[in-house]
Amino acid sequence: MTIITRPKTHLLKLTERREVADRTLAIWLQKPADFDFTAGQFAELSVPNPEVDAASEPERLAFSMASSPEETELMFATRIRGGAFKQALRNMALGSEIQLEGPYGNFILHEDATRAAVFLAGGIGITPVRSILVHAAKAKLPNQLVLFYSNRKPEDAAFLDELRDLQSLNPNYRFIPVMTQSEKSKSGWVGETGHIDKEMLSKYIDAVVAPIYYVVGSPAFVQALREMLRSAGVKNDDIRSEDFVGY
Repeated sequence: MTIITRPKTHLLKLTERREVADRTLAIWLQKPADFDFTAGQFAELSVPNPEVDAASEPERLAFSMASSPEETELMFATRIRGGAFKQALRNMALGSEIQLEGPYGNFILHEDATRAAVFLAGGIGITPVRSILVHAAKAKLPNQLVLFYSNRKPEDAAFLDELRDLQSLNPNYRFIPVMTQSEKSKSGWVGETGHIDKEMLSKYIDAVVAPIYYVVGSPAFVQALREMLRSAGVKNDDIRSEDFVGY
């Protein structure tokens, strides 16, 4: 008989909280000395006694770790909406305790460094990708990495400047931010616009069918990008995806 062991549960203090984009909140938690995870994984968080209607929203929510394993604290980011759980994250006092269970998930970088990794991230789906990219820079991984990051406008794009600056730390990494409604930006936008498609990929990738693709974002975003990749000739085995539901 196979015995499945659940990851350990930790009670962690909230140490910092700030907005990292419009309607996007990041929180930092103490990192336990015995907590190990692989870049790209997620954990389940729960807050004490949130005023949540169990029929409409669970007490526990899954969040990808946006921090890399090398960073000294655990960081998570989420879109702020009307749900009681996320409002509790927004309003609880620093020093309050949050329960964490994990890590979980296999949305992690492949080991074969001879094949490039191309990330297609939409909105808050950037969180596990940030973890992977920061880890790659800090660990000096040889993998060729390309990130296409889609948002409506720059103000909506969490970690935009940091993701751009990572290129100076990792010569194997290239960043292509894409805005779908750049005309609504108050600061203006110079860069790619529209939606990620085969033509855009071909502009930056020599052989579109050669890399392994990582697609992450809303269910609609993931479905559309998976279909686009398949129509471009990419095999299903070379597409890895993760849906962010309700974020």
